[in-house]
Amino acid sequence: MGPLDRIEDIVAYVEAAKAIPMSRNCKVDRAEVIGLLEELRGELPGELRRADAILAERDKIIDAGQKESERIIADAEAEHARLVSAHEVVVSAEREGNRIVGEARNEAQRLRDEVDEYVDTTLANFEQFLQRALAGVERGRDKMHALREIGSFGPSDEEEDAKPLPSI
Repeated sequence: MGPLDRIEDIVAYVEAAKAIPMSRNCKVDRAEVIGLLEELRGELPGELRRADAILAERDKIIDAGQKESERIIADAEAEHARLVSAHEVVVSAEREGNRIVGEARNEAQRLRDEVDEYVDTTLANFEQFLQRALAGVERGRDKMHALREIGSFGPSDEEEDAKPLPSI
């Protein structure tokens, strides 16, 4: 029987006690009530120690839970910071990549422009060379036509056979 049951027994005993007329008091066997209270007193320290032990265990569990929750929160904050940092690294890398690609495109355009200028200059020089060559060919043909109209290429036909034709 536990302490609460003992208290219930004592209350029931007092309630069942014979009332004294014209008073709120009742007649109880002093020895019996003291015996019941002594039994209760004997049980209470054990129960109180168990209750204290249960409360202490509860406090330990609550403290452990609190520490675990704080650890989980700290881990979550650290992970959040790591992810934010990783995101910042990615954003920074993307910016740097875009900058490098832009520089490469600018350099490629500059090189294209230089190549176009070089090719244009080379073709212009080649065009001038060809124009001079064509002008030389045209002069040679004009000279040949002029000589044909005159009727001879030189002093005599025999000498012509001995001389090679002029090279152009």
